[in-house]
Amino acid sequence: MSHSDDVKSKAIVADGHGHYDIVVTDVGQPRSDEVLVKIRAAGVCHTDFDSISWRKPLVLGHEGAGEVAAIGNAIDHVSVGDRVLLNWAISCGTCFQCQAGNHAICETHSPVAGIDPTRGHAHADGTTRDGDLIPIERSFNLGTMSEYALVRREAVVKIPSNVDHLSFEAACTLGCGVMTGFGSVVNAAKVTPGSSVVVIGCGGVGLNCIQGARIAGAEKIIALDLSKDRLKMARQFGATETIQPSPDDAGLRETAKQVHALTDGRGADYAFEATAVPALGAAPLAMIRHGGTAIQASGIEEELTIDMRLFEWDKTYLNPLYGQCSPQRDFPRLFDLYASGELLLDEMISKTYSLGQLDQAFADMHAGRIAKGVIVL
Repeated sequence: MSHSDDVKSKAIVADGHGHYDIVVTDVGQPRSDEVLVKIRAAGVCHTDFDSISWRKPLVLGHEGAGEVAAIGNAIDHVSVGDRVLLNWAISCGTCFQCQAGNHAICETHSPVAGIDPTRGHAHADGTTRDGDLIPIERSFNLGTMSEYALVRREAVVKIPSNVDHLSFEAACTLGCGVMTGFGSVVNAAKVTPGSSVVVIGCGGVGLNCIQGARIAGAEKIIALDLSKDRLKMARQFGATETIQPSPDDAGLRETAKQVHALTDGRGADYAFEATAVPALGAAPLAMIRHGGTAIQASGIEEELTIDMRLFEWDKTYLNPLYGQCSPQRDFPRLFDLYASGELLLDEMISKTYSLGQLDQAFADMHAGRIAKGVIVL
């Protein structure tokens, strides 16, 4: 197979065992239903850190925005030069889940199902297998921590003209962190006007839970975080109350008492966990009233031991994927909210990094020094 038309692309590639490096990869030209995107910005989140140890080589990154570099002959929704963001709710539109409206868990194309995962990148170091370059899988079928990404048409969302002022740095966060937080509130929990909401963790996902609750009309929004700086940002995004828990408060049980005191003694109507800390997976259950709704929005996948008494009485616990994203419904709504000034995006970007500064980005994220970090390419 000839690779003469491939694009050389620097990319952050993990070995699957906790290590990664910047390598040069070959990125193929688009097939009929594919788009080649020159990545300008890629978000950094906890999932990116976890994916370094997913036991397989992987092009990191699942939040990205950039410019269309080339399109397949069946692409009609974007053109070369268009500003776009990438999303990983790659829906086939015909499977059982897509027909039920669950596009983020498409049985054919979702990250859970997998779609030709190694299509797009290959090692450009001369390593071969059966006479061809060894392919590399892409995180969430995107691999945005790379100068170029080759993706399916469904992954590409055109940035409309009414938000021409939207930066690539801010746009890339829409593709996961914003969508996950906002969608967990609006699509999954269906927060109602006048209700009370608790958000545990005020990083990228948590801040978007907070502003999702504000936009939904929640009356009381209580933000919890160990960082005073993040709590200040929580106020900016819509929190009406803030609590800085003690680091020694296991499971946030003592903090839950403060939440109950702020909600007429009965607990909040809704609580969202957005820390990605396994020990806090059950914490939102302690925050809500009988009949309330707890949402695990951060993507915890570890085994947990939960005191079933936390479910008393008639409490609901949901673990939605990607804020139950439906791209055709949700991204136009997010663009309009940004255009109107209701959705804050630029304010969320705490710091930008180069492709070679991922170590520092992870360190800042884990230390709670930033709300959202972005790699600028």
